[in-house]
Amino acid sequence: MSFAHLHLHTEFSLLDGFARVERVTKKAAELGMKAIAITDHGTMFGVVDFYKAAKANGIKPIIGCEVYLQSEDPKKNYHLVLLVKDEQGYKNLIHLVSRGFVDNFYYKPRITRAMLEGYTEGLVALSACLQGEVSALLLEGRAEDAASAAMWYRDMFPDNFYLEIQDHGISEQHRLNPLMAKLAEELSIPLVATNDVHYVDREDASVHDVLLCIQTGKTLSEPDRMRFQTDEFYLKSEEEMAALFREYPEAVENTGKIADACNFDFTFGEIHLPAFTPPDGLAPAAYLRGLSEAGLKKRYPENWQEHRPRLDYELSVIEEMGYEDYFLIVWDFIKFAKDAGIAVGPGRGSGGGSLVAYALDITTVDPMKFELLFERFLNPERITLPDFDIDFEDERRQEVIDYVSDKYGKENVAQIITFGTLGARAAVRDVGRVLGMPLFQVDKVAKAIPFSLNMTLERALEESHRLKELAQEEDVALLLDIARKVEGVPRHASTHAAGVVISKEPVEHYVPLYLQDKSISTQFPMGTLEELGLVKMDFLGLRNLSIIKHAVKIIEKQRGIKIDVDHLPMEDRKTFDLLSSGNTLGVFQLESGGMRSFFRELRPRTVEDIIAGISLYRPGPMESIPTYLANRADPSKVRYVHPKVRDILGVSGGVIIYQEQVMQLVRELAGFSYARSDLVRRAMSKKHMDVMTHERDIFLYGDGKEIPGAVTLGLDETQGQQMFDAMVDFAKYAFNKSHAAGYAIIAYQTAYLKANYPLEYMAALLSSVMSTTSKLAEYLEDLRQLGIELLPPCINYSGDAFKVEGDALRFGLRAIKNVGASLIQAIERGREERPYSTLEDFLQRLEASQLNKRAVESLIKAGALDCLGETRRSLLARYESQIEGVQRSSRTNAPGQISLFDDMMEPATEPMTEEEYDEETLLGLEKEVLGVYLSGHPMARFSDLRVKNGAMSFAEICELDERSDERMVSVMAMLRKVTLKTTKKGEPMAVLELEDEFEALEAIVFPSLYREARHLIEEEKYFFLKGRLQFREEQAPTILLTKIDSLSEMEDDAALERLYIKLEAWQDELVENLMKLLKKYPGAHQVLLFDASCRQTRRVRNLKVDLKEELLEELKERFTPEGVVVR
Repeated sequence: MSFAHLHLHTEFSLLDGFARVERVTKKAAELGMKAIAITDHGTMFGVVDFYKAAKANGIKPIIGCEVYLQSEDPKKNYHLVLLVKDEQGYKNLIHLVSRGFVDNFYYKPRITRAMLEGYTEGLVALSACLQGEVSALLLEGRAEDAASAAMWYRDMFPDNFYLEIQDHGISEQHRLNPLMAKLAEELSIPLVATNDVHYVDREDASVHDVLLCIQTGKTLSEPDRMRFQTDEFYLKSEEEMAALFREYPEAVENTGKIADACNFDFTFGEIHLPAFTPPDGLAPAAYLRGLSEAGLKKRYPENWQEHRPRLDYELSVIEEMGYEDYFLIVWDFIKFAKDAGIAVGPGRGSGGGSLVAYALDITTVDPMKFELLFERFLNPERITLPDFDIDFEDERRQEVIDYVSDKYGKENVAQIITFGTLGARAAVRDVGRVLGMPLFQVDKVAKAIPFSLNMTLERALEESHRLKELAQEEDVALLLDIARKVEGVPRHASTHAAGVVISKEPVEHYVPLYLQDKSISTQFPMGTLEELGLVKMDFLGLRNLSIIKHAVKIIEKQRGIKIDVDHLPMEDRKTFDLLSSGNTLGVFQLESGGMRSFFRELRPRTVEDIIAGISLYRPGPMESIPTYLANRADPSKVRYVHPKVRDILGVSGGVIIYQEQVMQLVRELAGFSYARSDLVRRAMSKKHMDVMTHERDIFLYGDGKEIPGAVTLGLDETQGQQMFDAMVDFAKYAFNKSHAAGYAIIAYQTAYLKANYPLEYMAALLSSVMSTTSKLAEYLEDLRQLGIELLPPCINYSGDAFKVEGDALRFGLRAIKNVGASLIQAIERGREERPYSTLEDFLQRLEASQLNKRAVESLIKAGALDCLGETRRSLLARYESQIEGVQRSSRTNAPGQISLFDDMMEPATEPMTEEEYDEETLLGLEKEVLGVYLSGHPMARFSDLRVKNGAMSFAEICELDERSDERMVSVMAMLRKVTLKTTKKGEPMAVLELEDEFEALEAIVFPSLYREARHLIEEEKYFFLKGRLQFREEQAPTILLTKIDSLSEMEDDAALERLYIKLEAWQDELVENLMKLLKKYPGAHQVLLFDASCRQTRRVRNLKVDLKEELLEELKERFTPEGVVVR
């Protein structure tokens, strides 16, 4: 074989490699190459994608990795390239790469020489780049050590170790290559020539440089940043490589020899699911059938026979596809969870469409009631693995994973990796920052990109007129050009929130492992795992299930009522009234401002309405909301082309909302099977035009075999065409109804509890967010809106969490900073016989180990010791000395230490009578240790001014969405923090962290306003602000300020009388003379001029007067007594 590239970094060398898999394999084919290797840094993230792309381009893929090898210095790593020759080599490579992460990660995944021993069979090793061990030692002048290292590798990889030479125009390489050639000759080790490929074409070097800046958080203009020395790290042709290494032709030839020796292929589609062993020697299929039939009778005691055919059909498909073990494994761990008292969700995802799953109690969504389709979950005509998404209460999710790990083997269970990629907007923002463009300009470009599912920059430039306009600017054109090139590149790796793989052998036998935050996951994402036959299951931890469970316990304790949330009355008026009011903070899926506003319009009255609401409020389908609401308000106006269409779309107001509806329409109108209709739906949603053209004809006229076609079944051709077009339009946005139904059930459950048991539900809800200050503040405001009294934390009454106390809620001690579980337990034990009465009494009854000064100080600041009848100022002044006294006493009275002076102990000091702090100081203390204001808010005193000046609250602003971008608003807020910044021109500006009673937001002060108002800007002060809203995806809005006024001055002004002067008409000379007069009487009272000619009142800025009698007399002489008014 001719030359082959054996050292190449794809985009899966995260933010370092830019040889994108599809492009680099295509380019290699264009260059006439027969093989190409992937050798990403330390990982194998992209090897399967690379393998498939190479095969698609007719090239042999060589799987490899440039591993990090730990040196004698544990803080230093060498590089080593390993290439897979065969099946054993692949197994050894995934073992080594896995061990680098799991056993020896230190900034990088590192293997050691010891790890290599016994795992080199089937691998070719190259000595790597300048960071290779042999290379580094030679450059350091340690020739003997380099030779020793080379011999070690030669012995470790007999006949499969090569000394690697490279030439990217770097001086160190020019010095190194002759040394490597000499060493190769001396030790009879062959040379191999590689290019350290990091991008495809030479022209990509500048884009690669941008990626490096994104990785390191730098801008291109920064001089001392990471950068490649030359632009030679591209995919060179065989001719270029031969010319570069004309002195070492054998090194070029050896690439072909290595490529010939590497012959590994992945095996796709072979399932590696562990077997489930039923009791009594039953076969899995028989056991599954028995459980399903028993469950069906339990679910439908009155009419189970009606549903028996559907059950039999599903079981036959499951058996035919060989998934009995899968269903039994899922049934088993869900049964374990429910038996262990772990809350399990109703089921989300397409699994809700399975009657077998419903009968087995895997799901609790009735697929018959909601017309959910099994083929959306398992399609006999499209072989895919089943996929259940299962919610568990977040506090106990790990117990279920542990159960599965114990049952099938810890090595056989792993979580799954996921990659965050640079989407269209993220690419623009990252590249804009790297280019050093002003934030507001980058933001303008990013916001011109339509907010739609899977939006790309190419699509955005077609669809957004605003983006096209901006792209005419030279710097924006450059930004978009680079952003388009990096769009879609993986930015980071993380652990999937829910995905878990269960295999019949250790997972490491099939795929490499990854370690992040002490969690082991696969290095391949879900789709790749499925192709390799590894079955994933979603174990989702859902906080709402913990809240529901906690609320149900509180209700039972408080009221003696035992609630089963899986059997609630589903037509509860209070629940639907709550949903219709939009008061849905704390209700699953319905908390956002936009969703709450939509539900006020929607006014749901059935669970079907909730399912529709959840499905519609998404990018794309939102455009159908007005039509849906209008049709729902007056169904008589909806025109259906056929009664069957009414039967299917009547539930959704004539609008196609669900994927299942597309499947039903294809089946009912044209006679497709459900399995075939799912294939059509998929083709529509993915816009597979060739498939759609073929299916359109079959939809209209049938296939001459099993499918009669819509025209045969009663539609005319025009109606059929219109119906097919409508399905194509909606299919790309249509939502999985099974998934939405699962969401809707939890939404209903949380709304039911909030509507019928608000005290208990809010106690559970608040307890769930005690460590999340922003959410705690939001829910506390909601509590106030509900009219529920909140009692402060108290050492005599509070428990760990929020609790019901009469008609009020008592604040939980766990929400106080520095107060831990052991101290709370000690406080609760200490008050069992009687309440605490004084500071000394409290401290003496705590165990000595719990006498923590910081914790006691936090309790005092939070007001938890107010019940002792002493001011917080007094308690803070003396708590330290009292703790020290108790601790001394405790040491003195320790066992075996009897004091002669016990009877002469000083009595406790009397409580001090210091006057309490003012309200603002007390509120500040609460905020410090609770993260929220509890007994009030410093901004509360300005509430009248807010109303008077038409200022919006931050809570109201946070309910807005991108449609309010650029909207002018007025707000009142406290300034928490000022961060000074400098523009590219060197002008000062500021970023302000603001807060009102409800929320915290950020505001930007640009240079011109900063120059004007810098004397006002001071932390912990209050301001009246005006500005434009700026929205960024998934972030709270920012306010770009245009005006800053002191709120305290406005408050003073509001309390003072004002001077009003009436002018018959505005004359500049008259006003100028008036100003001269007013300036003679400086004071604190505002002056307002009323222009009678246009009936406008203007406030005189930067001038206030003293209302002395002589001033008023002179003004009355000039403007008549009636024209001068003080009020």
